[in-house]
Amino acid sequence: MKMPAISLNREMLSRFDDMLQKEWIVTNGLGGYASSTALGINTRKYHGLLVAAFHPPGDRRVCLEKLDEEITIGNNIFPISANEFKSAVFPQGHGFLREFTVSPFPKYVYAVQNVEVQKTVFMPYERNVTVVLYKILNKSSLDVKFRAFPLTNWRHFHSVTDKQKISEPAQKQGEKGVVIASTTPKSTLALEAIGGRYQPQTKWVEKIYYREEAKRVESCLDDCYQTGFFEFDVKTGRNESYAITAVADENEDSVRKIMTEIPVTLYDMANLYEKEIARHENYLTKFYGTHAGIPTSDWLSLIVQATSPFTVKGADMESKSVIAGYHWFEAWGRDAFVSLSGLMLITGRFEDARKVFLNFKNHFRKGLIPNFIPDSAGQPAYNSVDATLWFLNAVLQYLKYTGDFKFVQERLWENLKSIIDNHLKGTLFKIRVDADGLLSHGPQLTWMDTSADGQPVTPRAGKAVEVQALWYNALKIMELLANRFDEKSETERCGKIAENAKKSFVEKFWNAERNCLFDVVSENEKDGSLRPNQVVAASLDFTILDKAMGEKVVDVVQRELLTPCGLRTLARNDPRYKRTYDGDRNIRDRAYHNGTVWPWLLGPFTAAYLKTKDTAEFRRDYALKSFLLPLFTKQVFEAGLGTVNEIFDGDSPHVPRGCIAQAWSIAEPLRAYVEDVMQIRPKYEREVLQGLR
Repeated sequence: MKMPAISLNREMLSRFDDMLQKEWIVTNGLGGYASSTALGINTRKYHGLLVAAFHPPGDRRVCLEKLDEEITIGNNIFPISANEFKSAVFPQGHGFLREFTVSPFPKYVYAVQNVEVQKTVFMPYERNVTVVLYKILNKSSLDVKFRAFPLTNWRHFHSVTDKQKISEPAQKQGEKGVVIASTTPKSTLALEAIGGRYQPQTKWVEKIYYREEAKRVESCLDDCYQTGFFEFDVKTGRNESYAITAVADENEDSVRKIMTEIPVTLYDMANLYEKEIARHENYLTKFYGTHAGIPTSDWLSLIVQATSPFTVKGADMESKSVIAGYHWFEAWGRDAFVSLSGLMLITGRFEDARKVFLNFKNHFRKGLIPNFIPDSAGQPAYNSVDATLWFLNAVLQYLKYTGDFKFVQERLWENLKSIIDNHLKGTLFKIRVDADGLLSHGPQLTWMDTSADGQPVTPRAGKAVEVQALWYNALKIMELLANRFDEKSETERCGKIAENAKKSFVEKFWNAERNCLFDVVSENEKDGSLRPNQVVAASLDFTILDKAMGEKVVDVVQRELLTPCGLRTLARNDPRYKRTYDGDRNIRDRAYHNGTVWPWLLGPFTAAYLKTKDTAEFRRDYALKSFLLPLFTKQVFEAGLGTVNEIFDGDSPHVPRGCIAQAWSIAEPLRAYVEDVMQIRPKYEREVLQGLR
């Protein structure tokens, strides 16, 4: 199935500031990526042509920042690249850009007099490799020289380089390229051309300015090392193709081994490119083939394709992990299991799902899965009360799609029972079940977990509303599984606790004054903040609310929190409401869950809407047009091209913010579209759920 294309024409590309907001990303299945803007100007320290994951999926380093190109026609040199410095953009080669397309790989088309340059960037799957393909059409009456200047680095992607604080790397130069080795940190980058020659010419390009980092009040000036240039000849009237390959790893032996696996002829490189295109097209073919009732559309193909970058190889190269968001997020447990249905189950990647379960199972501690697994050094963190409950919910979703009780019983069951055991007796961070059957917990453990000036912004200590809904859902799942596995005592235990929890929840959480749920209940108070967390209580398979209460929750949330991009995290009339998400980290963190819009919440909101209203065709059509299509058909063109940002401003025009591609921003709305709007329910859903009905 042919990939849809996002194309920007010359007139669009002339809008400088607007185009610098439009970013692309290509990933390699290891956690590494290539990324920049539609103008080819890097605006973030996270941008680069090769950001390699040295210890997949972590330890990501910017190795090749970019390639700056120029064309020599007669005695005239025309730069077609551009870099932004604090006081100027130099050179201004983006003025020669005539077209930019993503489908699925980025392609730049430049025109200088009668010479056209096409530049395409792609990454071979599961390789820390970037390939840049050039096609040069010389319609002029003169021979042309084309040069590409690599700007290299060897820094962790959270940092920037100050040349005064480091040593220049060692180089081994050859006719077709160069090998660059750094000792701090230890890394090797090899650059090689097909069809051209390499000329050494070292210099530093200093203080490149990253405007997005400046907005975030982060380090925004970077020094890059230029090793030399690649040169290619194009005779008058000829069309020529060339390629530059970049490979990175810790040591030279590893790099050279990878280089032997990469094509050395243009013909073979073209085949590798077509293979990568076919891999993406097959992804779409499988999706539409599995869901025959869904009509094909460009917007849906873009969203389905956008699910693929997040599932990556784990640390042992046999397991799988989930990158929560690009550019900077790591493997977060909560995000992984909220996203699992949309990323892997509706797309038929069941083996990947099993590997993700087993990866997190290996990190179980006192009945908890990690909140996140660090990008490089350090130990997993367990400071989450809900990540483990989302894990259990994902097990149920996996069963609904596969009917694979054997995997769950043989590989996960003992861990699942340990979840209940540890929550009942009490585990880390004051997580424990109280006499009322509800789950109590300490501060800063829910998904609203940011801090500012060392203090939690939304502490939510006590009993958070979505945590209770997830806990009840988890108990019912365990009751179902124990019944299936003929463990009578476990069945009875979970059933009784669930019954107690449901009774207590309705008594303690219903806010009769506002016809919705309190956000947090503690011993001393009930927090009536109007937040979206309560929709989870009306959306899960085993809902802790009755239908009438659930419908009232949906109505309040729709009226007060719904936007075209997702749900606000706080009602606008609350004095703590923040209209925009910008400024330094403390300011941003105060806004993160106090008004900022999150697209992932459209998933549970859409499910709750149709569960509590009904699934009549007019309801589903309304849900699609009012909740999902504004995100699917507009936002994929606004910032991260072909994907969905992490967050948006609370107030209109809802500027995209945060990561340019977020796993659950894509996964949950897509799941809601397939399962709830289109009513294409999981194959084994009825069989699995009838165990308790």
